[in-house]
Amino acid sequence: MNNKDAQHTPPPRKRRRRRRKINYKRFIPSLIILALLFAALIFGVYKLSVFVIMKFAEGNLPQNTPSSIASSVIEEEPQPTVQTVRFSCSGDDLIHDGLYMMARKRTSDGTYNFVPLYENVASYYKNFDVNWINQETLVSDEISPSGYPCFCSPGNVAHTLYDIGFRVFAMSNNHSYDQGAAGIASTLDFWSKMPDDVTYFGYYKGAEDYSNITVQEVNGIKIAYLAYTEHTNGLNTPSDAVANVIYTNETDVIEQQMQLARSIADVVIPCVHMGTENSHDINDAQTQLAQQLTDWGADVIIGTHPHVVQPIEYFTAADTGKKVPFFYCLGNFVSLQQQADNLVGIIGSFNITKTTQPTGESEVVISDVKAEPIVMYYNSSYTEGQVYLLKDYTDEIAAKHSNRAVTPAFARQLINEYIDDEFLNDEFKKG
Repeated sequence: MNNKDAQHTPPPRKRRRRRRKINYKRFIPSLIILALLFAALIFGVYKLSVFVIMKFAEGNLPQNTPSSIASSVIEEEPQPTVQTVRFSCSGDDLIHDGLYMMARKRTSDGTYNFVPLYENVASYYKNFDVNWINQETLVSDEISPSGYPCFCSPGNVAHTLYDIGFRVFAMSNNHSYDQGAAGIASTLDFWSKMPDDVTYFGYYKGAEDYSNITVQEVNGIKIAYLAYTEHTNGLNTPSDAVANVIYTNETDVIEQQMQLARSIADVVIPCVHMGTENSHDINDAQTQLAQQLTDWGADVIIGTHPHVVQPIEYFTAADTGKKVPFFYCLGNFVSLQQQADNLVGIIGSFNITKTTQPTGESEVVISDVKAEPIVMYYNSSYTEGQVYLLKDYTDEIAAKHSNRAVTPAFARQLINEYIDDEFLNDEFKKG
């Protein structure tokens, strides 16, 4: 080849590299497998977490479980359940003939209007879950009203008490047999027709009925009520009576009832109608029975009958050391008795607290035991009669009282003499 030919020889051509197409479709199976593996991993972690939480809650967490996992589980501790009842107790609702005659004159249709008698204390009872009272007289719309010595009161008195908040009526007292067998039957018939939320007790339909303990449930707390009277004014149980009372000297029966009540209720409240009438002094029979009731399981003991204020005292159960308050006597709630001491009373009150642990064990505590002083007012013409809280009873009202000795100062002095400061609100304490 000559030089000329060499000059016209073209240079070698560069070879283009062909770009290879990637076939993504062939990776799809692998991607699906990876996704499934990832989902399985997530599911496994979830199942493990649930397992750990359940075992932790059951207290069966394996010892080799990482502490970091266990500590991340937050379990709220079960809390105790606390239930409370605020309880009041009022003394003798003693309806003398002058009181129902006042009530009769306030109407023109033959009924009785007792509203003014109680209206000054009505708002006080709204502070409580349970309002208890000793219904000293029989109540009936079938028997003509009567006063001392054989009482029977018209039904309007019970309806009025109901309207201001009373739901618990104790009926075992020295006037339980005042109208014989007919009176017992009639008063029981009357109370049976009261609203269903009324609790009444104190009569028993023979010995076979002694195991029928009256129990009221309020705010989840079961309260058992028992009632006993020292005497019935010399009247024996009528042979044809449909029911009878239990006397305070029937201690075998009382002990059996207390034991039964203790087994079915959270709180046991025996009520004893006993003591020396018109005397502030406590007698041996009261203290002896109070100690027995305490040892048999009472939580609170309510006393009535002497028609005057008597002290409040704690008794101690021999086996448990539990402290049990005893209101020896609340005095009269309403009456037309004439002596000044009979016209000053107290409304007792206390708190019931039941604490139930998650295990089911429960404890009941009685606290804040108090006495609210009251005064019964009536004028000399017996046209006005009203019960007042002592804090609302003024010298102006006292100036119109039939008994001029019943002044606020007198009532305060009497309360301070027989009720310890620990049971009084600050305004009535001696200091």
